[in-house]
Amino acid sequence: MSKPATEDLNLYHIAKAQFDAAVPFTTKLEGWRGLAEWLFRPERMVEVTLPVEMDDGYVHTFTGYRVLHDSSRGPGKGGIRFHPSVTEDEVTALATWMTWKCALADVPFGGAKGGVRCDPPTLSVREKRRITRRYIAALGDSIGPHRDIPAPDLYTDAQTMAWVYDTYSMMHPGKNNLAAVTGKPLDLGGSEGREAATATGLLLVIQHLIAVGGLPGFNGLNGVTVAIQGFGNVGNHCARLFSQAGAAVVAVSDVAGGIFDPNGLDIARVEVHAKETGSVVQLPGTKPLATNEVLEVPCAILIPAAIETQITAENAPRVQAAVVVEGANGPTTPGADEILQQRGITVVPDILANPGGVVVSYFEWVQNLANTSWADEEVARLLEEKMRRATDVVLATRARLVDGFERYQAAWAAVRPDDPPLPRPTLRIAAHVAALERCRRVAESRGVWP
Repeated sequence: MSKPATEDLNLYHIAKAQFDAAVPFTTKLEGWRGLAEWLFRPERMVEVTLPVEMDDGYVHTFTGYRVLHDSSRGPGKGGIRFHPSVTEDEVTALATWMTWKCALADVPFGGAKGGVRCDPPTLSVREKRRITRRYIAALGDSIGPHRDIPAPDLYTDAQTMAWVYDTYSMMHPGKNNLAAVTGKPLDLGGSEGREAATATGLLLVIQHLIAVGGLPGFNGLNGVTVAIQGFGNVGNHCARLFSQAGAAVVAVSDVAGGIFDPNGLDIARVEVHAKETGSVVQLPGTKPLATNEVLEVPCAILIPAAIETQITAENAPRVQAAVVVEGANGPTTPGADEILQQRGITVVPDILANPGGVVVSYFEWVQNLANTSWADEEVARLLEEKMRRATDVVLATRARLVDGFERYQAAWAAVRPDDPPLPRPTLRIAAHVAALERCRRVAESRGVWP
C-alpha cells in the first residue's frame, strides 16, 4: 500500500480536497458560472490585534481571527478557540466545515469560526477574561444574534461564553442580547443538554447507523470495544455515554498520554482520577499509552475527539478499528482516508458525527429569541430527530452515488478528461454532497445581489 513521503497538513487545503472530491457528484456545481468557487470561498475574514495587560503589568499583544464562511442559509455559527496553533487557514477551514455541518443537520445557520492565538494553560482566569473581552470588543458588530453567533471550542467553555455575552451586552444596551452567543451557563440563557450535545449526537448517529444496517457487522453497542483520543468535553462525555450504552471503553487519552485496559475502563474512576491529577495517565491497574498510541489499540470503534490531523497517512496503516467516528473536526487527512478505505475501515465523517453541539446551540438560540426555555426531554427528543434525519440523508445520498457511479464517472471524464478517476463514494463524500446540494439550492434561489 503506497503512501506519500510527506503529507500536506494545512487544514484549509484539506477542506478544499474534501470539497473537490464531492464536486463531481454534486448536481450543477461543475461549470455553473463559478458557483463551486463561490460556495467554497469564505464570505468575510477578520484579523484583530489584541493588546492585553497581563497580571504582571506587562502588555502582551495577541492576534485574533473571526471568519464567516457563508450566510446564505442564516447567520454565521461557530466556536471561539484559544490555542497556540490558531491561524487564519485553520479558522477558515473550520468555518467551512461548519457550513456543511449546519446544512447537513438542517439548521438555519452558515459556518463561522474564531480564535485567539494564546496558550490557555499558562493564563490566569483574569488574563483569559481580559483576552475574551478585548477580542469581542475588537470584533464589534461583525458578530451578533442575526450576523454571527459564537460558541465554545478548544479551551473555551460556558464561563468564556458568559464573558462574551456580558461584553457584547455592554456594547449593545437595552436589547435582548442572549441570542448573541450560545453555550452559555444555564442561569444565563444556556440550554439544557448543550454541554454533552456533541457527544450525545455522535452516539445517536452510531446507534442509528447500526439500527438501519449502515455499519455491517454491528448488532448493537453492548460489549463493543471503543477507544477515544481526547478527554476534554467531547471525549469525556463520549466515554461516559458509550459506557452507559453497554460499550467497553478500553482506552482514553489526553495531551499527557493515555491508558488502556482490554477489559474496559471504569469511566467514573477515570473521571475522578483526571479531576484529581489533571490527566488520565497513571491510573492504577491500567497500561500506559503514548499520546497518540490510543489511535492504534485494537478496538471496534475509534473516536478521535481531540484536535485536527491526528490520523495521517503515516499512522493510518496501524489503525486497528473497524469504524472511525470523528468526534473532532478534521482529525483524518485525505491520505489517511484513502488508506482506511482501502483497508475496509469505515469513517463516519465529522460533519455527520459531531453536529450535535451546533444543533443544540440552534435550540439555545431559538429559546433566547423567544425568551423561553425547554425541558431537557424536549431538547433530547429534537436532537435525536435531527441526528437521525441527517444520518438517513447521508445514507440515501451514498446509495444514490453508488448506484450512479459509472454515470458520474463518465460525465466527469467528459468535462475533465485529464483528471484521475473519481473515488468510490464514501460516507464523507456523501455527507459533503448532501450539504453542498442544500447550499447550492439556496444560492440558486437567492441569486447574486445586486
